[in-house]
Amino acid sequence: MRCPYCGQPDSKVIDSRASDENNAIRRRRKCLECQRRFTTYERIEETPLIVIKKDDRRESFDRQKIRNGLLKACEKRPVSIITIENLIDTVERELRNRMEPEVRSTEIGELVMAELKKLDGVAYVRFASVHREFKDVETLMRELQEFLDKRNDKPEEKN
Repeated sequence: MRCPYCGQPDSKVIDSRASDENNAIRRRRKCLECQRRFTTYERIEETPLIVIKKDDRRESFDRQKIRNGLLKACEKRPVSIITIENLIDTVERELRNRMEPEVRSTEIGELVMAELKKLDGVAYVRFASVHREFKDVETLMRELQEFLDKRNDKPEEKN
């Protein structure tokens, strides 16, 4: 690691510790030439994730877009911001674990809906109505009926 003060390429690591919620390692170093100390951070280099939009445009993955959609869907619902952030983390982790550099926006929407369906039925239907672009009431009713059928098929939990 090159010293930021004198440019010497040799330095000694004095201390290392986890930083940034264990997503980075903070290292205190000492230059072997000028003896000054400096800090470096070592992070995992994430592969960029590209989203293919419905019109085939490509753009970088943006968590904020998912957050905005979820905040709208969960408005006036008993879903906390922490729960929303955890849902976004789950979706992003699933996408990155696929190890594919590009993903279709429709796949992201389906992942979000699958997670949202577990949390809140009303928020799920709100999100689905935008994501699936319901054109008429019949399409919305079919989605609602499918949701209700699946919910009613689940066995009752015993206390």
